[in-house]
Amino acid sequence: MNIVPVKLGARSYEVRIGEGLIDRAGAEIAPLLRRKRVAVVTDETVAALHLPRLEAALAAEGIAVQALALPPGEGTKGWAQFARCVEWLLEAKVERKDVVVALGGGVIGDLVGFAAAVLRRGVRFVQIPTTLLAQVDSSVGGKTGINTAQGKNLVGAFHQPSLVLADIGALGTLTARDFLAGYGEVVKYGLLGDPLFFEWLEVEGPALAAGDVQARLKAVTRSVEMKAGIVERDETEEGERALLNLGHTFCHALEKATGFGDRLLHGEGVAVGCALAFELSQRLGLCAQEAPSRVRAHLRAMGMKVDLADIPGDLPGAEALMALMAQDKKVVDGKLRFILARGIGQAFVADDVPGDVVTALLRDALASR
Repeated sequence: MNIVPVKLGARSYEVRIGEGLIDRAGAEIAPLLRRKRVAVVTDETVAALHLPRLEAALAAEGIAVQALALPPGEGTKGWAQFARCVEWLLEAKVERKDVVVALGGGVIGDLVGFAAAVLRRGVRFVQIPTTLLAQVDSSVGGKTGINTAQGKNLVGAFHQPSLVLADIGALGTLTARDFLAGYGEVVKYGLLGDPLFFEWLEVEGPALAAGDVQARLKAVTRSVEMKAGIVERDETEEGERALLNLGHTFCHALEKATGFGDRLLHGEGVAVGCALAFELSQRLGLCAQEAPSRVRAHLRAMGMKVDLADIPGDLPGAEALMALMAQDKKVVDGKLRFILARGIGQAFVADDVPGDVVTALLRDALASR
């Protein structure tokens, strides 16, 4: 097991990464408990795969469990299921000193974390991420929230977990598509700040996707190390943490345009968004043409979505996509903020990007569909 600390003073915690952590979850969580009971929130798909093992692990430590399984999918991450979750936690008599466990992917982690943040003005929670995307990104750093009709993650709170248990064995239950969607976030870390990690992914990515345990352990650990370091320096995204949004301004607009549904998974949108961000950087003269070409080549080699042409169904025009981006929570003083790059591993925050250049980029990308 690898352990990555997230050092935030009184809110510090550990991210524990390894195989079999769900089966050991009782022993891992027990030291956090003031009384031997937890409330587990998951989704129906994850419940069928992992909940019995988690319940058995908790029972082995004498910990009582109440569990709620919500519908799977991005559509769950909204007001209706959030309200259902909060009401259920209240009915379960979860007290302020109790622990809520989020078992699942990014949707469950974000929604349950937000519920924990507002329940009784804040209860502790543990993340047990079961997808690659959640293990390397959304379970770490304390960003919680839900989507609204106006856009993605516009309602939420910063609420750090007390512990993260990333069982890489759970990755073996993912479909190829879901695994590759999470890989979009892994690639992001190399692109934003670690060119050597990106080089390693270019070589080891296929083994990672094929199930190589050591490659998966290294990829998850390195991604978490990078995120933890950034979060420690900028917990509430006043500056450097914005780098973690590489590709996300494009991604969130595309997710909204496709109805937060199965047409475009979040990690797929991140991959497309990263490719667009590097293309935008090249058009602005910030990086050489080789950089976006290399990004696209690796994503293509991994069998991932890369271009707008890879997204099925109709998409709105360039101006409509720009309007969706204007609702993004990263807008500051009415200006769109993009994460651009001077090369692989050299990302930076820019809030002075000419809108006409972005519109032209989107027009060209849509024309290739």
